[in-house]
Amino acid sequence: MPYDDSPPPTRRARPLSVAAALAAVCLTAAGCGGGPEADGAGAASPRPGAEAGSPTAPAPAGEQPEPSRTASPSDSATPLPKGPLTGRTVVIDPGHNPRNRDHTREINEKVDIGTGRKECDTTGTSTEDGYAEARFTLDVSHRLRTLLEAEGARVRLTHDGDRPFGPCIDERARIGNEAKADAVVSVHADGSAVGNRGFHVILPAEVKGGGADTSKIVKSSADLGARIAGHFVRTTGSEPSNYIGGKTGLDTRNDLGGLNLSTVPKVFVECGNMRDPKDAALLTSGSWRQKAAQGMADGITSYLKG
Repeated sequence: MPYDDSPPPTRRARPLSVAAALAAVCLTAAGCGGGPEADGAGAASPRPGAEAGSPTAPAPAGEQPEPSRTASPSDSATPLPKGPLTGRTVVIDPGHNPRNRDHTREINEKVDIGTGRKECDTTGTSTEDGYAEARFTLDVSHRLRTLLEAEGARVRLTHDGDRPFGPCIDERARIGNEAKADAVVSVHADGSAVGNRGFHVILPAEVKGGGADTSKIVKSSADLGARIAGHFVRTTGSEPSNYIGGKTGLDTRNDLGGLNLSTVPKVFVECGNMRDPKDAALLTSGSWRQKAAQGMADGITSYLKG
C-alpha cells in the first residue's frame, strides 16, 4: 500500500492557538493508571556502530520513500526567523529507529533507568499492513520541527534515521538534558488491541533513585502534557484514549527511562493505536500527520509562552 509521505510545508497553515484555547478542553494533569507500552525514548553512552554518518533506513516493502530534505535552520548556519519562540530550545525525540529490527542484540542490551534496568530500545509497533512506528515518528518529527522553527525555536532531533540503531533510551534523555531544552517531546504511536482508539500523553511520575530524579520536572511536564493534549484534540479531531488515562488523554508512568532520566520538562505523545484499523487509517495519512504535528506545535508554544 503506498503511504502519503508528502513533505511537510515550509510554513504554518494557520497561526498558533493561544493558551486560552486550552480551557475549552477538560483535561487535567492528575496521575492516571499505566498501561503496557514500549519505552523508546531515553539515552545511553553511544553504542558501537552509532556513527552519525550511517545511511538512512530503507522504506518498508510497498511504502514510498520519504522525500529527502535539506538541513533545517537549527542544523545549519541559516538564521532562524524571529518569532514567539525565539531563544527557546525544543528537543524532538522520534521514537525507535527504522533499523532497530536489524540490530536486536544491541537494542536488547539493558541500560540503567534509575528505577531498574531496561532494554536500550525496541523496534516499536506497526500497522497491520506494515507501516512502521519508527517511520511514522520520523515523519511527524520532521513536520513538527518545521512548524517550531517557523516560530523561531531552535530544534534538535535525538536522531534523524542517521544511525544503525537507537539511540538507547538513556542517551535520548541525555540529549535533551545536555541541550538544556525548554521542552522535550517524544513522538510515538501505540500498539494495542483492535478497538482501543485515541491518543494519550505520558507524563513523568515523581521518581528518585539511581540516576533518576524527576522531582523538579513533574509539575512543568504535566503542564506541557496537558497543553499538548488540549491542542491535539482541537487540531486533529481525535479523542483521548478510550483505554488508557481515564478518558483524560493523560497517563503518568514511572517505568520509562526517557522520562525517569530527564532533568528538563518532557512528555511522550502516543498519537494513536497503529493496531486498530480506524486509527491506522489516520496515522498513515500525510494530511492527518500534519494535523498531529500542528497540534503538538500549538501545545508546545502555548506552554513556552505561558
